[in-house]
Amino acid sequence: MIADILGLTIPVNDIEWSTAEKEIARLAFEKAYQREITALIKVVREQAGEITKLDDIWLLHDFLSARRHDIDGKYDSRDSLLIFTFAQLVKEGWLHLDELKGLDAEKISKVSVLTRM
Repeated sequence: MIADILGLTIPVNDIEWSTAEKEIARLAFEKAYQREITALIKVVREQAGEITKLDDIWLLHDFLSARRHDIDGKYDSRDSLLIFTFAQLVKEGWLHLDELKGLDAEKISKVSVLTRM
């Protein structure tokens, strides 16, 4: 199991989330998502403004398709994956550990450990 390899004390899919923690996680998740989407919109506007030929349109299309695939796969809010999702979002800069304040210290510790891998 991944948790055993990482030296974590309990399997990640056995983590229990309280109602309050679920709300904190939902807000953090949404905040990261909005940051990434806002950044994507900015990039798309810049790239669209530079279109001068048909090939530029296809390049933008390919870029958007790849980003959609990445974003759709990344933002998985299933309880069993949240620790990994948060770690990836912190690693990529869309979320900060302090925005997870209120979660159990062990959950925050696991996210922190995973960001360094």
